[in-house]
Amino acid sequence: MSQAEEIKGPGAETCAAPPRGRDRPPQAAARRTTFRATLFRNELHVTFRRWRTLALLAVLAAVPILVGIAVKIETGDGDSAGGGGGGPAFISQITNNGLFLVFTALAATLPFFLPMSIGVIAGDAIAGEANAGTLRYLLVAPAGRTRLLLTKYATVMAFCLVATLVVALSALTVGAILFPLGDLTTISGTQITFAEGLGRALLIALVVAASLTGVAALGLFVSTLTNSGIAAMATTVGLLITVQILDQIPQLHALQPYFFSHYWLSFADLMREPVYWDDLVKNLGLQALYAAVFGSAAWARFMAKDITA
Repeated sequence: MSQAEEIKGPGAETCAAPPRGRDRPPQAAARRTTFRATLFRNELHVTFRRWRTLALLAVLAAVPILVGIAVKIETGDGDSAGGGGGGPAFISQITNNGLFLVFTALAATLPFFLPMSIGVIAGDAIAGEANAGTLRYLLVAPAGRTRLLLTKYATVMAFCLVATLVVALSALTVGAILFPLGDLTTISGTQITFAEGLGRALLIALVVAASLTGVAALGLFVSTLTNSGIAAMATTVGLLITVQILDQIPQLHALQPYFFSHYWLSFADLMREPVYWDDLVKNLGLQALYAAVFGSAAWARFMAKDITA
């Protein structure tokens, strides 16, 4: 009689060695997959039910409303908004087509409001758990440090997408109410249908969300350095502001292409015909580099972190 047969009894199936040729039984793999999905779902639930998160989304939704009302009031006498050159990209076209409010709102929120919101959520991801005394319990769950960190990052990226879509949907709604809709003219002067314009608006929203992956990784790394959620959030937002200030100093032009915010507004090239891809590719590649560097740094720090709370 084999050793596995000798230990037959209640729960013996869990004691026996897994069959040869397989790393683990299918039931165990299914349980691990279910646990990962449950952990991610719980993180999404906790994140999006916080008042802080709802307040951030409300502020983001309010920006297109304010921009749309301001343009409507400014153009009440029939003049074009922005004088053809001032203000965020596309603002002079809003009165002709409300869909341009989507592009204008994303251009207005991307330099500050969107990254600030991401910085708050990412900065609080690990440090907030440590400050609340729940980080140790999450690791005992048994989540594991790597799995927990990946889940936190995935949650922050989900917030990036939701926040961007909130801005876009709010702008589309306000634009449809205050301004006419229809075929639109690209930056290159060509005409595209409203349906194609909607498709490009969605693509632009996805590119804007992807442009925040570097910020998310940076915030997560900062969050592993401290047990204070407030300190992590303030540090992340401070770094965002500092980098954007440096990106405006002419003397630093040699370094500016390496700042994560340098190509953020390249999404405007999606409104060219044909699309100009160079800066878009540079932006996405730079975000991937920042995500890899700061994601690895966050993992290395978190794996060596002494969890006392």
